[in-house]
Amino acid sequence: MPNLNKIVEINVNQHRKLTSSSQGSSKSKSKSKTPKRKGPMDVYVTPNPESVVKNRKDQAKGKQIKIDANDPYKKEIRARALQRFARWMYDDGIPFNAVNYESFGPMIEAIDQYGPGMKPPTYHEVRVTQLKKEVKHTEDLMKNHKEDCAKYGCSIMADGWTDKRGRTLINFLVNCPRGTMFVESVDASSYSKDGQKLFELLDKFVEKVGKENVVQVITDSAAANVLAGRFLEAKYEHLYWTPCAAHCLDLMLEDIFKIPRLKKTFERGIAVHGYIYNRPTLLNMMRRFTNLKNLIKPAKTRFAAAFLTLSRMHQQKNNLRKMVTSEDWTSSKW
Repeated sequence: MPNLNKIVEINVNQHRKLTSSSQGSSKSKSKSKTPKRKGPMDVYVTPNPESVVKNRKDQAKGKQIKIDANDPYKKEIRARALQRFARWMYDDGIPFNAVNYESFGPMIEAIDQYGPGMKPPTYHEVRVTQLKKEVKHTEDLMKNHKEDCAKYGCSIMADGWTDKRGRTLINFLVNCPRGTMFVESVDASSYSKDGQKLFELLDKFVEKVGKENVVQVITDSAAANVLAGRFLEAKYEHLYWTPCAAHCLDLMLEDIFKIPRLKKTFERGIAVHGYIYNRPTLLNMMRRFTNLKNLIKPAKTRFAAAFLTLSRMHQQKNNLRKMVTSEDWTSSKW
């Protein structure tokens, strides 16, 4: 019996040791998984999200980014977050390349620094409160541009265009050695053909930027803009009106198409292009012969697009000839 009592006592002591050690380890594990409480000082010592993302990119150069394979908890949490974020993008139709924006990484980092329980932004916050703050932030960013305008001079650029509703809009931008800065967009539908009204509009922006800072004003060479430019040069002796180079090139290309021989070539090319692209079956046939190459390339100006279309047709000349001499073509209803 004494030996039995001793054995029981040893087993009890070992059980107590194991229990205390397991409780200690479980407490340490629970402490490690419990999120750290944050206090008032965290607002001032938390690193800037942009700096964190930049340092992370610098460290990751030449290295493959890996999730800790020994921490299935993190992998599961990240997978859940990715699923929710991607689903939000799909629901709202957000372009996939939005995740490549420089502002995307710092946004994710800022949310991570807040931790669990962050309240999502409200409609009013993103539409009013934060928008006003962002406008102020943008104005602060433009201070260096304004300083360069005063130091080196600048150009005012008026870019006119027509939107889907048929309105004539003019975007005003200021260019200086530091870069181009957007100023304002104006609806000029009611006076886009009035030289005097356009002069008054341009004059307003010259005064707004600072007449002593403006070296030239750039517009397209429409008749009303030419007249407005002459009025500006008459009022400000140091200022020059300059026609837009892209618009001048577009008008030159338009005049080239007025040459009878080139006009006929252009009309034939456009007819062939329209015949193919208005018939999906024929378009698919063409793509088989051109290795999925299209006959048109996007361009910033209308007549440049026409030239590029003819150029692409010339590049694909042999493939197009193969198509119209093939059995597919001769046996088709086209």
